[in-house]
Order: sequence, then structure tokens, then C-alpha cells
Amino acid sequence: MRHGFLLVHKPKGPTSHDLVGMVRRTLSEPSIGHLGTLDPMAEGLMVLAVGSKALKVIELFSKMTKEYDAEVTLGKDSTTYDAEGLITVHDTRPGYEPPTDQSRVQTVLNERFVGTVDQVPPIFSAIKVGGSRAYRKAQRGESVELKSRPVSITECRILSYNYPLLSLHVACGSGTYIRSLAHDIGETLRSGGYLSKLVRTKVGEWLLTDAVQPDSVAWGHVLPLKSVLSLMPRRELSDAEMIEIQHGRSVMGIMPSEGTPIAWHKDLPVAILERNPKKQGMLKPRKVL
Repeated sequence: MRHGFLLVHKPKGPTSHDLVGMVRRTLSEPSIGHLGTLDPMAEGLMVLAVGSKALKVIELFSKMTKEYDAEVTLGKDSTTYDAEGLITVHDTRPGYEPPTDQSRVQTVLNERFVGTVDQVPPIFSAIKVGGSRAYRKAQRGESVELKSRPVSITECRILSYNYPLLSLHVACGSGTYIRSLAHDIGETLRSGGYLSKLVRTKVGEWLLTDAVQPDSVAWGHVLPLKSVLSLMPRRELSDAEMIEIQHGRSVMGIMPSEGTPIAWHKDLPVAILERNPKKQGMLKPRKVL
């Protein structure tokens, strides 16, 4: 068995949970998680953690940047901000002129949707409100209020535009809802808008072009954990230090200014380290792999 990460091309239709279940059955491996979900209507790159050791390091990758190709349909709204909701025409007033100037639209995107952006998540989302998922409350017809939060969008570039279809390439930080982005773009352009297609093309440095189809997954496609962790700060352990780490005790070391240090022994990652607050100049194991 190989512990590591697996790049899979999720097709449109199944949920992220469905995809994980498919891979569990194919590999006969129950210990599989993921680094971030995709909605059923979306497709693209999902990074799966395969094996118990890989599941332990998921936390190190929670803030990874992501890139998407998104299609926004302007002129209409959706209750879910995507194609799966109730679609209504946004504006049919006499004299209404849709935004057709691509350069003007790109200017609006640059000014309003690049940088640190305040974003309200969709009410049909998995965010918990009062102990319940927001989408469950919304499905029951209950009032749902979600607070805005800052998200980072480094690129929001038009790929093509032929009203009402606006195709974008978006690069953003974790926690960004592309559905909310589509809705907010429609609001800003005063046309309405919803997300009609979404493809995740990149997670961190991993590319969709390197992903395998779910029905073609094999153990040979799993990226070894030593490869996944190779670029993180490294602390080599002696045989004696390895014994200390296995027993939860500290070893000498200074926390790096960036990144989380990984303890290695005989060319294998063996533990996630953290500063020992009680012993200056010492690192203790947060998780033993």
C-alpha cells in the first residue's frame, strides 16, 4: 500500500463524496479523504489523500490556492447562484440594455473583483449556521443570514464574452465561492448572473492535465507521501532522535519563518513538528506519521 495524494478528474454529476466512494472501492482502501470539494454541477481537479498517513497531513494543505475556468450566464438569477437552482429573468424592463462592451466588463472585474474582496457565501452552502448546514435551513424555507468575509482573488480574466455568456479564468485563495463571485458580478453589472459551468484547473501546483479519470484510478497513480512533503521545511533525525519522536518527546530545532517542519528519518517523513512552548529551541511532534 502506498500513502500519498491522488489527482482525480471529477466529472460533472457526482458529489465529491460519491467520487471518494468510487476511489475507495476501486483501490479497496477505506482511508481516503480530500483537500476540497466540488459541487455536483462542477468538474475538474480533486486532490485525494490516500492512506491513514496521508490523511494526517491534509491540514498542511488547507490554504492552497485554486484556479478555475468559469462560465457565468448574465441576465438571469438563480436561488443557488448556479444552474441547479430556480432560474428567474433578472431584468425585463423596457429600455434595459445588457452590458455588451467586453473591455468595460473587464475593467469592472479588475476594479471590483481582484484583490481582497468581501464575499457572502451562498445560502445553499455547507456552512454551519446555529448548528445546522445553511443549505438544509434554506431547503426548509428558513431564513438564513451569512456574514461577508474577505477572500483573495488574484485573477479574474475574461476568456470570451458573447452576452449572455461570460467565460472567465479565476485564480483565488481558499474559501472563495465561485458561485458567489458569479452572482456578485451579475449584481455589479446590474444584469443578474449565475454560475452555469465550472472547471477547477489547478490546486496549489497540481494541474488538471495530470489528473486521471475515476474509472482509470490505480495505485500507481498515487503520489508518494515523501514526494508530496518534499518541499516543506525538513528536519533530519538521528536514530536516537527518532525514538524520542516516536515517544512524543522533543528534539532540538527552530521553527522556520514559513511552513511547517517535517521530521524525516532514513529518507521517509515520520512526523509533523511544532514548537514546544515549554522548551525553548525544541520541537515536538504534533502528529507522528
